[in-house]
Amino acid sequence: MRIDAQGRKQSHKFGRGLMRSAARKTYEEVQAEHESDPAHHAGLYAAYRALAAARAARGTLELDLPERKVELGPDGQVVNIAPRPRLASHRLIEEFMILANVCAAEELEARRLPCMYRVHAPPTAEKLDNLRAFLGTLGISLPPGDALHPRDLDGVLRLVAGTEQSALVNETVLRSQSQAEYAPDNLGHFGLALSRYAHFTSPIRRYADLLVHRALITGLKLGPDGLSPDDISGFGDTAETITATERRAQLAERDSTDRYLALYLQHRVGEIFTSRISGVTKFGLFVTLPESGASGFVSLSTLSDDFWMYDEPTKSLIGKRTRRTYQLTDALDVRLLEARPVTGGLLFAPAAAGLPEPRRAPAKTRPKQRQKQRPKQHR
Repeated sequence: MRIDAQGRKQSHKFGRGLMRSAARKTYEEVQAEHESDPAHHAGLYAAYRALAAARAARGTLELDLPERKVELGPDGQVVNIAPRPRLASHRLIEEFMILANVCAAEELEARRLPCMYRVHAPPTAEKLDNLRAFLGTLGISLPPGDALHPRDLDGVLRLVAGTEQSALVNETVLRSQSQAEYAPDNLGHFGLALSRYAHFTSPIRRYADLLVHRALITGLKLGPDGLSPDDISGFGDTAETITATERRAQLAERDSTDRYLALYLQHRVGEIFTSRISGVTKFGLFVTLPESGASGFVSLSTLSDDFWMYDEPTKSLIGKRTRRTYQLTDALDVRLLEARPVTGGLLFAPAAAGLPEPRRAPAKTRPKQRQKQRPKQHR
């Protein structure tokens, strides 16, 4: 792939070959080498900066949602949960992979061959209305209508960057998005602001990438192991299957993280944590602990003695007698009542509720209560 100084692709060429690695290095090692001496990997980082500039000019949606890394001890117990580092070396590889994915889609499209596109539709009108209502509670507006560009949403994220509302706004913007999926028909990729896109770079772990490789082998006449007629005729069904499989894997990953978080916190039942309200319903509150990213539920029954009214436009609970208000992004000190590793469920109560010290092993298991699963950002 050849790019100019502004990060615009000039040309690309596909071939079939064998790569022999000169070294095995981690992201951290490469980043440390470049920082200690910018001459190390200078060409790679220069190309990355050019592509990053082109991406910024294109106007993509850059969500700031740190992934949590779960560290286990020799006994299988959780010893720490912390955000995964996000280095320039990670972004460098990501930019090169995105460009390679674009090249694959372009090549197959130009040769009129089947392509398993990675598509991401714009948000629906209903989701945009809900997002506008939420942002309105923070005094933030979006352009009218449904002709929204990713840069409009990215502008909102930059506006709240570094504030207490940043994490919640990022989560809410993510929940407003359609889920990316695989399809034989090109719908474009809204989040990346790309007109064509396909997964190409991981054929040993994603079947979609393997299909794209096989299509290229067929189109470029690089061998007998390209697409078969059955592969081509079944592209639509295959797209539905691998999309469903991917989403099932995402749910399993989130569920396992929830269980590890509950395992990590089960010995801290009764402790008080600083949290932020991340969801409000007529049944209670969802709260998130910034230190670990764990989320749990505060039942309406644990709030102070009052008649609680749910206000849909402001997404808040208001006490009729006390006029006490709970709404999105509010800080709230909570006491951990239950942590259930089997289900991954966490139950909290306001720290000021004056509840008795909870038992560590309640006799009856309560059903897990959780916020609507957020879709993981899979490009």
